[in-house]
Amino acid sequence: MSAAAERPMLETWLDVQRDSVVAKIDGLSEEAIRRRLVPSLTTVGSLVKHLRWVETGWFHQLLGERSDDSRRTHPRDWEFTVQPEDTGASLVAEYRAACARSREAAAGYSLDDVVPHRALGEVSVRWLYVHLIEETARHAGHLDILREQLDAS
Repeated sequence: MSAAAERPMLETWLDVQRDSVVAKIDGLSEEAIRRRLVPSLTTVGSLVKHLRWVETGWFHQLLGERSDDSRRTHPRDWEFTVQPEDTGASLVAEYRAACARSREAAAGYSLDDVVPHRALGEVSVRWLYVHLIEETARHAGHLDILREQLDAS
């Protein structure tokens, strides 16, 4: 992988970060995924829910249904609120499904393709990959800390 071509390398690094996110929720109780350990709405479950939205906003909307507009169609607090019907399994399933849709959405584009973005002017598909790697890795780090607080793993 360290000598791979650019696209497979970006795709692999993003998948490594996505897998890290899923690993951090694996095995936690329903109570633990909702437990607030910081003053904000951030919980293990809410970070997975947020990252599902991140995939949707950046890949699905910009490369598909709402080109140029990655804005939320819901209040921001929605993605940081684990609802009673949300479970660890459902959050992971929705996240994995969003990641699969992201792979499909990006497959039709080259890294050099650019798409309009309402605030940034335009972004390349390469930029989308790098941004998603950064955002997913940052939140995976948050998940590392929350998981350590929950069960020292």
